[in-house]
Amino acid sequence: MTPSPFPKSRQPRRTFGADTRRWTVALIVLIGSLGVYAAERWFKSPEAPLVGSAFVADGDTLTVSGTRIRLIDIDAPELDQMCLDAQGRDWPCGRQASAQLRSRVRGHDLRCQPKSIDKYGRTLATCALADGTDVNAWMVQQGLAVTSGFANVYGAQQDEARSAKRGLWAGSFTPPREWRHQHPREDNRKD
Repeated sequence: MTPSPFPKSRQPRRTFGADTRRWTVALIVLIGSLGVYAAERWFKSPEAPLVGSAFVADGDTLTVSGTRIRLIDIDAPELDQMCLDAQGRDWPCGRQASAQLRSRVRGHDLRCQPKSIDKYGRTLATCALADGTDVNAWMVQQGLAVTSGFANVYGAQQDEARSAKRGLWAGSFTPPREWRHQHPREDNRKD
């Protein structure tokens, strides 16, 4: 074994460059920030419900107590969307969905339980009438909206509407999400 040309205390050490240290610190800060964010979201108490009369914008968007709400887990036709009825004639399904929602909630206070916020800043919520009627479910059950999202929360109501050929299911329609894709708004807003 050949002796080292350097004394033991002078052997070259591996050193990390300043850039490596900065990236390591940045990574630790990022992981810590994500941990704090996740903990706040998981342990956060549910938001207080919004209660009041509603102003209906369309079949799945309304305003309660000054807060813009998107009815979660449903998707109604857009205001300008046309569908076909059982005889193959055009009917303004988007305007009809909006009118039916407006008629259903008119004169009643809604209690909306916020769940989250969408990319447009609207509160995603489930809304109910004073008698406990879930308005989101009612829209799907009447065939005025389809269930949306991976959870298929209102699948039973949609199956019932489809079987009874109510609303959208009486004829044919382009799913609202697909219709929006085919007819993009210039301001790129959903509501």
